[in-house]
Amino acid sequence: MDDRKYLTAEEVSDRYRGSISVGTLRNWRAMRIGPTYIKIGKAVLYPIEELGAWDQKNMVTCRASNQLTMDASE
Repeated sequence: MDDRKYLTAEEVSDRYRGSISVGTLRNWRAMRIGPTYIKIGKAVLYPIEELGAWDQKNMVTCRASNQLTMDASE
């Protein structure tokens, strides 16, 4: 089992299958947006627990359309 508590920017990019690049993370840090991170010297690390919270905050919930509701009752 993986016991890491932090991910590097490269690992965060991999976690999101490359849809968030390392450059985007860098830009977001400069603008103070995006996932929470810590900086120790030059190292930038993303707490895995905070990435999970960020995922939840950005989750989009869809509601069923009327057509789907009607189909289910038939």
